[in-house]
Amino acid sequence: MENTNNNTLFSARNLSFIVLFFAIAVSGYLSYLKLVPSAHAVCVPGEIFDCGTVLNSVYSEILGIPIAWLGLGVNLLVLALLILEPRIDFFAQYSVPLAFGLLLFAFLFSVYLVYVQAFLITKYCPWCLSHEAMVTILFGLSIQRLFKWMNSSEVEQVSN
Repeated sequence: MENTNNNTLFSARNLSFIVLFFAIAVSGYLSYLKLVPSAHAVCVPGEIFDCGTVLNSVYSEILGIPIAWLGLGVNLLVLALLILEPRIDFFAQYSVPLAFGLLLFAFLFSVYLVYVQAFLITKYCPWCLSHEAMVTILFGLSIQRLFKWMNSSEVEQVSN
């Protein structure tokens, strides 16, 4: 079992819940925009910002699935792992590395999406950038949790 000091208010696990709340709100909004084609994104005015161009580009879908939906799915999976962690033995043992692996992929994909906005589309979506920033924060928190998990696993192995 993992001992990551989850009781403290500012633990990486608790902070992950807070960041996930906002990440789900943003990815939910972006998913709504993809689900309702007549909806227009609220966007920051300016030459470099154009939410419509970014959200409707060829890069906004993979095999016909909107990236926004994938982002929402990842956020909900990470949330499920965090919720199940103290409740089910399997997740108590493995949710930390599972969340890390999921967030590693999401972080690398977010880096790619920033590249796409900067160099291929040459326009930015503040909603997308904020979600990519939140994925980066979640990934950082998952690294912290992974190190604690690895250290607690080493202690358990030595004591056995």
